Amino acid sequence: MAGRENIPPLLSLGFRPFFLAAALWLPLALALWVWILAGGGPAALALDPLAWHRHEMLFGSIGAVLAGFLLTAVPNWTGFAPLRGRPLLALLLAWLGARLAALAGPAFLAVAAAAELGFLLALWGWVAVAVVRAGNRRNLPVVLLLGLYVGAAALAWGEGLGVPVPAGLGHRLGLAVVLLLLALIGGRIVPAFTRNWLNRQGAAALPAPFGPLDAATLAVWALALALWVVAPQALPTGGLLLAAALLHGLRLARWQGHQTLCEPLVWVLHLAYGWLALGAGLLGLALLGVGLDPATSLHALTTGAIGTMTLAVMTRASLGHTGRPLVADRVTVMIYLLVNLGALARLAVPLAPDPQLALAVAALLWGGAYLLFALHYGPMLTAPRRPCSAVTRAS
Repeated sequence: MAGRENIPPLLSLGFRPFFLAAALWLPLALALWVWILAGGGPAALALDPLAWHRHEMLFGSIGAVLAGFLLTAVPNWTGFAPLRGRPLLALLLAWLGARLAALAGPAFLAVAAAAELGFLLALWGWVAVAVVRAGNRRNLPVVLLLGLYVGAAALAWGEGLGVPVPAGLGHRLGLAVVLLLLALIGGRIVPAFTRNWLNRQGAAALPAPFGPLDAATLAVWALALALWVVAPQALPTGGLLLAAALLHGLRLARWQGHQTLCEPLVWVLHLAYGWLALGAGLLGLALLGVGLDPATSLHALTTGAIGTMTLAVMTRASLGHTGRPLVADRVTVMIYLLVNLGALARLAVPLAPDPQLALAVAALLWGGAYLLFALHYGPMLTAPRRPCSAVTRAS
């Protein structure tokens, strides 16, 4: 049509640029972190190295994945027009500007904070308007949690700027929000995609519908995470986390994952949710003085649950929304294998004879999964959607 903006494929839907950006940035940031620990790295970052590492994993990489997912899923949930073209590019550039400014040193701390908060506020505002205008009450909790995520980023930057904020509060709140979103949205997509696949196989036993157990799991999980945010070392926090771990496990057992072992695109979702139960249990035990230390245990939730679920969603959505069959090829299976091996290797770091080398191996495996995604899925994300496809949409 004459006068219509000529939009390149990469900017035609939110998952394309943001999934690719996350997959490229995460291994780079992880490699820089390992280099810093080995005594190298830049002379100065906008934040201290540990805070920068946490921030880039939580608000940089995961922030991009959240943006890609929500910018793609919300139009399906609400019928709202997708963000594409120049507005999508502006959002991407704000995200990228924050990443680059954070690398440029303390003098650019305020610039990095402004760019990231601008990116997150714009994303939250777009999601909120779409959900509210559509009267989509089911997804109002997503709007609320995304708002808390923005607030968490503001707290984290405020701490870096010298505002009197309790140490680590912003990062704990941000991580708690992501973990709650994983339970909330994962609790929808895991049984839904499993049910769809089992129906096509003619299976008699299907995932149980949402019920009292699911509601109890989300309530206890939210309470445990809230207590962890404000009292991360308290014994009651450990007890609640153990209760949440048990409920997550019972919830997962009702979703018929054992029937999906021949379809990687489905069973990887169950594996990711399984990491959520395992991570909650390990962290709960750690706070009670049993097993791994709390910092290491937390990586079962970050590298395990979040890492596996993000790649499970990124691969599935990329296939479905580019018009390709929802089938995991060998490279996709390798991506799943690498991210899980990386998570296991990270948990084993304190037990290794050479922890520095073990950490490098874990980073190579885990970051390699995202780099492999970028290499394998990048051409799909930058190419036009295939016109004729019998597959259903992925999200």
